[in-house]
Amino acid sequence: MESLNRMAIELVDEALEYAEELNVGGYDLDNEATVLDFGLEFDGGIEAGLLLTEIQTAGLATPSRDLGTVGDAPIQYVELATDQPALSLLCSQKAGWELATEDFEGLGSGPARALVAREEEFRRIGYTDAFDLTALAVETTDEPTASAAEQVADLAEVEPSGVFLLVYPTASVVGSVTNAARAAELATFRLAELGYDPAAIVSATGRAPVPPVPEDERTAIARTNDAIAYGGTAHLTVRQDDDVFDAVPSTAADEHGRPFREVFDELDWEFEEVPSDLFAPAKVTIDVLGGPTYVHGETNEELLVESFDL
Repeated sequence: MESLNRMAIELVDEALEYAEELNVGGYDLDNEATVLDFGLEFDGGIEAGLLLTEIQTAGLATPSRDLGTVGDAPIQYVELATDQPALSLLCSQKAGWELATEDFEGLGSGPARALVAREEEFRRIGYTDAFDLTALAVETTDEPTASAAEQVADLAEVEPSGVFLLVYPTASVVGSVTNAARAAELATFRLAELGYDPAAIVSATGRAPVPPVPEDERTAIARTNDAIAYGGTAHLTVRQDDDVFDAVPSTAADEHGRPFREVFDELDWEFEEVPSDLFAPAKVTIDVLGGPTYVHGETNEELLVESFDL
């Protein structure tokens, strides 16, 4: 497989070329690392969110949008499909990099993770990347700093000038879009966490509503998680049958049925304390090649109407 980072950088170049049309901005830090602002000082938008999703998945997944409903309200939905779920979703899109320095904090996703390859997913899949340029999408409310770019450069073993940080807050259009695009990723990750071989997942498609952007970050975090856990759907095509498929959707979690705001508040917003089985789409179809097709879970529009304040 060609370098995930090389494929992603081609899309980063597209974002820089069409920054004005996408309502995003680009600038260099003192150490020559490049920042692309997808929602801090710039508005971003649906198309910017879709392009950032492509970058997060290293160009190996296809995101699209359409208009659906939540309750009686027309709401945009994002769908993402890939025939390379292990690489595009687990080795790239997954938010697995806690980027923290003395002057910056954010949650990173994207192909830069594959240059470090320390997470369990890379050992399971047997993939590491090598390239001299890298892209990390960072969900944050902070302006990127040179020290943050230095941390990425050091761990990814590239020059700071080869680092591209693509930043956005959860409470932004891009934040709502890119998080809605995670239904397939979370279904794939959940199945892998249950012990299923990710190499046996042939294709993955997911769909979820794009939450309205609220005023504050905590409400946005709760809404984007509700969108997946109560409105997200996924379809996985796999090679092997297994008895764990019924545990993939969020409905299998003990905490299912409670809005994420309530769960987060109860746990004082300690994210690592939230049961991991709640981070999954609400309904999942798993199609075994040459075998049965399973359907598990159900969506909950009533909870989404409340969460989205419709």
